[in-house]
Amino acid sequence: MPPAKKRPRAYDVTRTRTAVLAQFAHVRDAVRALTPEQLALPGLGEWTVRELAAHLPMTLERVSQAMEQPAPAGPRPETALLEWPFSTAGNAAGIAGLTREPAEARPDLDALYEETAARFAELVPADAGDRLVTTRSGAMRLGDFLVTRTVELVVHTDDLHRATGLDIPYDRQALAACTRLLADALADKAPGGSVEVRVPPFAVVQCIGGPKHTRGTPPNVVETDPLTWIRLATGRTEWAEALQAAQVSASGERADLAPLLPLMG
Repeated sequence: MPPAKKRPRAYDVTRTRTAVLAQFAHVRDAVRALTPEQLALPGLGEWTVRELAAHLPMTLERVSQAMEQPAPAGPRPETALLEWPFSTAGNAAGIAGLTREPAEARPDLDALYEETAARFAELVPADAGDRLVTTRSGAMRLGDFLVTRTVELVVHTDDLHRATGLDIPYDRQALAACTRLLADALADKAPGGSVEVRVPPFAVVQCIGGPKHTRGTPPNVVETDPLTWIRLATGRTEWAEALQAAQVSASGERADLAPLLPLMG
């Protein structure tokens, strides 16, 4: 019999919305300080830093646009929160193409960020978490879609940091939501109780079928910090690379997550 899946984690929509705006403000401050030379640097894949910076407002703008449209028909979401990380790979090509247009059309990045934050604050309520919205992955609950925005913002904040060297703050609630969603997605992808994955201080999950741990020290333990976990889950860092750099500790014969990573394309 396959292991039973746990009840999905609950997220407070008001706190998540606040975290999204806070992290976006941190990114805006960083982008405002970028020099023309920094904007021309390689950013992510084929994107320059300018293109990466222009992509980040799309994270919020997709929510604003969704709230301007009628709610999707049907009483239930098409995509659950834990399904979202696995749905992103198919959208990568389209997103890459759409990013270059705002980068070229909106040379004043600070004005773009100001307009995007204002629209989000006006159109996205803090008390409508169950309202369905249309996303690239299908209809989702607004509260769940906001949690996915913390992933997009935190991941691309890290991309911007690694491309420019700027130290950009992470809103604690945004970092926590991002870490927890990706940890829960791992447990959903490989249900079981033989391996405990610890990402202090935000998440502990059990995964991978086999003998279940019930008490004492688990025989198979993986532990890492939030940013390393996020880089592993999104393919920014390889499992072997993180192990070699001592960014991950893995003990036990089953504590090898390489076949399960990355979770997002």
